[in-house]
Amino acid sequence: MLIVHVHVHVKPEYVEAFKKAITENAKQSLKESGVARFDILQRSDDPNRFVLQEVYRDDDAPRRHKESAHYKKWRAVVEDMMAEPRYSIKYQNIFPEDKAWG
Repeated sequence: MLIVHVHVHVKPEYVEAFKKAITENAKQSLKESGVARFDILQRSDDPNRFVLQEVYRDDDAPRRHKESAHYKKWRAVVEDMMAEPRYSIKYQNIFPEDKAWG
């Protein structure tokens, strides 16, 4: 399993539009065979900041995800909503075991 946390800082005027766009992207992403989870987290103390927790079944799944039509559409839609460039951090799952992620 590969877990990616994508950190996103959204301009205040775009928070609701971003939430709508990322929710649609997440729903479509969950249909991909390589995606085990796609969580959208919004900071409680700063509602302009989000973390996307993407859990992939294999190391090649993120590449396939980024090639999908729904990801490309999302990226184009939210590009001007960002207050700064988004960045990601990759993690390896230690516990629970891989089977717990589905």
